[in-house]
Amino acid sequence: MRLVVAPDKFKGSLSAAALARAVERGWRAVRGDGDEIALCPMADGGEGTVAAFVDAGFEPVTVRVRGPLGAPVDAAYAFDAAAATAVIEMAAASGLALLRDEERDPLRASTYGTGELIADALARGARRIVVGVGGSATNDGGAGCAQALGVRFLDADGGDLEAGGLALSRLARIDASGRDARLAGVRVEVACDVDNPLTGARGASAVYAPQKGADPEMVTRLDAALAQLALIASRDLGAVAADLARTPGAGAAGGLGYGLMVFLGATPRAGVELVADLRGLERLLEGADLCVTGEGRVDEQTLMGKTVSGVARLARRHGVKTVALAAVVNDEAALWPLGVAVLPIADRPLEAGESIARAEELVERAAARLARLATLFGER
Repeated sequence: MRLVVAPDKFKGSLSAAALARAVERGWRAVRGDGDEIALCPMADGGEGTVAAFVDAGFEPVTVRVRGPLGAPVDAAYAFDAAAATAVIEMAAASGLALLRDEERDPLRASTYGTGELIADALARGARRIVVGVGGSATNDGGAGCAQALGVRFLDADGGDLEAGGLALSRLARIDASGRDARLAGVRVEVACDVDNPLTGARGASAVYAPQKGADPEMVTRLDAALAQLALIASRDLGAVAADLARTPGAGAAGGLGYGLMVFLGATPRAGVELVADLRGLERLLEGADLCVTGEGRVDEQTLMGKTVSGVARLARRHGVKTVALAAVVNDEAALWPLGVAVLPIADRPLEAGESIARAEELVERAAARLARLATLFGER
């Protein structure tokens, strides 16, 4: 039997790679070494994406960069020199988790550090750069990222704007003549699982800025500032910039999705599809008999760009049956339209703390139960 194990992490307890290894141990405890098992730890472009690629053999690279409010932080990304490919999580440099609650300030927070990570990848010879854009502290439309790569944002007096989204309300001109020449010919992709435009009722400011500390007045000011960015960009960089402001995903990470598209020529893609492409998941699924995926929680949001649903769709394309392991199951039927059976890892009622502490053991045991079922139903 050929088995592909392609889970996401169990947040707070198991990395995707540790989860995949636990599935293999549980399966082999029942069926021995006769089955072919391919481990393909997955992610959706958000937290855990860099770790998944480091586990897959990419080199971990740590760089000291500016954090969201300017203080230095050590941010890691994954790099494969042979493939000239870098995988970056913007949250490592510009993420909300880097700030204490009382420090959150979407008016001033900047994506400059994310641009510094991209610059470091360019210096190492990257020709393909993937940027995961979840978990941001910022609302600057990617201006900070672009500044780190040589783009200037100028006020009416010709001075450079200070960091942060609010400063864009005074934007009068964009000078992209100094943009890092190493970006020429580099493929930049945005791993994104949201479809928000840059501005408006569903834009970056209205939907996500309150999570970053913005009150209603701040939301209004930030939305107007991003609208000013789009206006000046369309004038100075071409009409396509206005269209990109309406592109699904432009509002991701406080508008970083827009900034990457406008200033770096990036292409937005569903995060799980992009990770699957980089990991070669479709090749592994060819001729497989079963795919085991999983993530911490299965509910109505699982179908909305999460790893489990993305893996299941690819498996279905290749005619492969799929089982999803989950620590918490709120909607077991959510994945049934994709032909996915959901198997909770708990074998009895458990408190959340115990489930987290015993996650590895519980996954092994769930995989063993699944292996017994496979044997019972005649899988060879």
